[in-house]
Amino acid sequence: MPRRRQHEEHENHERWLVSYADFITLLFAFFVVMYSISSVNEGKYKVFTESLEGIFTQPDRSVRPIPIGEHVPRATDASTGMQPESEPLKQIAKGMEAAFSELIEEGQITLRGTETWLEIELNSSLLFPSGNATPNDAAFELIERLAAILAPYRNPIQVQGFTDNLPISTAAFPTNWELSSARAASVVRMLTNHGVDPARLAAVGYGEHQPVADNATAEGRARNRRVVLAIARELEIRRPTGGFGRPAAQATGTQPADSPNTSSAAGGAVKSPTP
Repeated sequence: MPRRRQHEEHENHERWLVSYADFITLLFAFFVVMYSISSVNEGKYKVFTESLEGIFTQPDRSVRPIPIGEHVPRATDASTGMQPESEPLKQIAKGMEAAFSELIEEGQITLRGTETWLEIELNSSLLFPSGNATPNDAAFELIERLAAILAPYRNPIQVQGFTDNLPISTAAFPTNWELSSARAASVVRMLTNHGVDPARLAAVGYGEHQPVADNATAEGRARNRRVVLAIARELEIRRPTGGFGRPAAQATGTQPADSPNTSSAAGGAVKSPTP
């Protein structure tokens, strides 16, 4: 019988694609490493390391992007459903400048900020009668407009009350600490009534002990009577040490020392913030 011809095995000419794919993967990982170390950051490095490990250990993650940089949760625009381009503190500052430009120009409202904090300072005359913590008529409209700017975001807000050094001794307010705390608590209450999440808020009274101007003059005392909204960039409500926020900056630009006797309201006892 004639022998059957053995069929020659077909040679696979595309095996090089496997090696090429491995090379491209390693090359991609190399450039990602080079990019990430161009600006060293412990948080970025940790996220990058976990993501890079996932590429090689979890196949489904290889198609997801590696997060580079810090992720800061941002509020969405109710009309568009899109996140704002800038971070919340910048958006809040822009909203304040647009809504209260006249009061800012008059010096009745002052904005100060850093990369981690935004402070909105309101002169007490905008909100309260002299020696009183009951809001005046104009305060309700002002706080309503302010709450509309703050409500869409999640950033913690510490409302700080300050007074001048003129002594006060009434049944309602034995000292300036009680007065400043009550004013801060009043602002907190109005903010919550207009849609700001109460879990974001705390009220602190500094009394007369953190002046920004000389109490020897009427003008200086007027500047010292103020309410400050300190808005944090970080979303943690309380720090590990138990403090919340930081004191308002003094006129010299330095942070004031802790005041162990600071009284507080709305949300439990809050110690004087740690700088």
